[in-house]
Amino acid sequence: MKILITGANGQLGRELANQYKEIKGIDLILAKREDLDITNVHNVYSFVNEMEPDVIINCAAHTAVDKCETEEDMAYKINAIGPKNLASAANQIGAEIVQVSTDYVFDGNLNKSLTEFDPVNPQTVYGKTKLEGEILVKNHNPKHYIVRTAWLYGDGNNFVKTMINLSKTHKTMKVVNDQKGTPTSTKDLARVIIKLIEDKNYGVFHCTCKGECTWYEFTKEIFRIKGIDTEVSPCTTDEFPRPAKRPEYSVLRNYMLELTTGDITRTWQEAIKEYLE
Repeated sequence: MKILITGANGQLGRELANQYKEIKGIDLILAKREDLDITNVHNVYSFVNEMEPDVIINCAAHTAVDKCETEEDMAYKINAIGPKNLASAANQIGAEIVQVSTDYVFDGNLNKSLTEFDPVNPQTVYGKTKLEGEILVKNHNPKHYIVRTAWLYGDGNNFVKTMINLSKTHKTMKVVNDQKGTPTSTKDLARVIIKLIEDKNYGVFHCTCKGECTWYEFTKEIFRIKGIDTEVSPCTTDEFPRPAKRPEYSVLRNYMLELTTGDITRTWQEAIKEYLE
């Protein structure tokens, strides 16, 4: 099986490549931004027709949530038009497509764990563009896997590394305690994506680790595991105003996984412990 991973430099792209290298019979095509401009339809068709992948996993995205508010055109190009181009090119050669999406497609106001059947209502440019990406992929390729995740960390820049680095220069820190979600390891997400492809289980799926916490609680657990003695105190979102509105409660339930192939993700505590150790 030949698999094309776009955004191969990112946290998820790297983890997928690592896991696929352990699986026999997989021919990997790792495309970085300089190799493939997913926003250029001619570039995409030419690349896909030449490489002839069986599956395209799109890990490329404009994920700078606050920047998306001021770079709306770029966000739509990368998060909506790019996936459309890949889905269309894949469909033309009979290939499948995996589109990675986000908890930001919800407004975060329901105060319950969200399933794939709950109504979407994005409140930010990032969320709107990612939702449009989902819709365009569905419309342009019936062989699609749309996988929504949240609070992702792995090999690259992420919240975990930021907090550890800040602790080296700060004796005290304030961290937001009124936003709830689920920290998710790229290892768990990659395992699920690989399993969905193996099972040809098309559709929309949520994939986060199990459980929930606030950013404050997550930071406290990171510091506990690492033995960091920086003092962490809780604060509100209003104390740290940002250009893009953050969902207050965006805990995703892996409901479709539970109902179909089974949920193979770990608790967020297990996953972060392994990551830090």
